[in-house]
Amino acid sequence: MKIKGSPEHVKFLKRERRTDVLIRLAQIGILVLFLAVWELLARYDVIDSFITSSPSKILATFKTLAAEGIWKHIGVTLYETVLSFVIATIGGTFIAVLLWFSKIAERISEPYLVVLNSLPKIALGPIIIIWVGAGTSAIVVMALLICFIITIINTLQGFVSVDKDKILLMQTLKANKIQILLKLVLPANIPNMISCLKINVGLTWVGTIMGEYLVSKAGLGFLIVYGGQVFNLSLVMCATFILCLLSGGMYAVVALIEKLVYKKYNFN
Repeated sequence: MKIKGSPEHVKFLKRERRTDVLIRLAQIGILVLFLAVWELLARYDVIDSFITSSPSKILATFKTLAAEGIWKHIGVTLYETVLSFVIATIGGTFIAVLLWFSKIAERISEPYLVVLNSLPKIALGPIIIIWVGAGTSAIVVMALLICFIITIINTLQGFVSVDKDKILLMQTLKANKIQILLKLVLPANIPNMISCLKINVGLTWVGTIMGEYLVSKAGLGFLIVYGGQVFNLSLVMCATFILCLLSGGMYAVVALIEKLVYKKYNFN
C-alpha cells in the first residue's frame, strides 16, 4: 500500500525538484555562455586564437584526432587513472584498518605519514623511473604517491573519531575488535569514505597526468606535452577538455555510488 505524504510535504518535494532543475539549467547555461563568448572573442580577434584557441578549433582538432586514433590515448590515461584509484582506495583503507587495530602502530606511523604527505611528489619522479622503469608502472606509482597517503590519513582520522562511548558500550557487551570495526566503525564512516572517494577522483587524475608529463609515449598528458612543444594550443586545449569530461564522468560515478549507498543505509 502506497502512503501519500501531507500536502505540505508534496509541495516541499516539488520545490526541491524545481530547484534541482533550475540549478542544472544554470550550470549548463553558464557553460554554453562561456563557450559562446570564447568563440565570439576569438572570431572577432579580440583575443589571439593562436594562444587561446577556440571552441570551433578544439572541435576540429578532436575530429582530426578521432580519425587518427585519439581513443588509444584516452584509453591509456583512463586505464592508468582507474587502476591508481582502485589501488589507492582499497590499499589505503586496508592500511588505515590495520593502524586502527593498533594504537601503538598508529602513533609510530603518524610522523612518517605527515612527512610523506607533505613531500613534493614530482621530486621523486626520476627515482620512480629508475626504480620501476619508464612506462605505465611509473605513472601509476606517481598517482599512488599522491593519493595513497591522503586515503590513509583521512580514513584513519574517521575511524579514530567514532564515538568513544559507543565503542565502550560494545566492549562492555564483550564485542571484539573485529566486531566493533564491522558493526560500528565502518558503518559510521560511510560518509567519510565516500568523501575520500571524491577526493581520490581528483588526486588520481592529477597524479596520472603528472606521471604522463614525466614519462609517457601515449595518453592525454602526452598529447598536452607534445602540443605545447609544437605550439599547437588547440591540441593542448582539446586534450584538456577531454580530461575535464573524463574526470567529471568519474566523479558522477562516485556520486551515483554515494546516492545508492546513502539510500541503502538511510543517511541524510
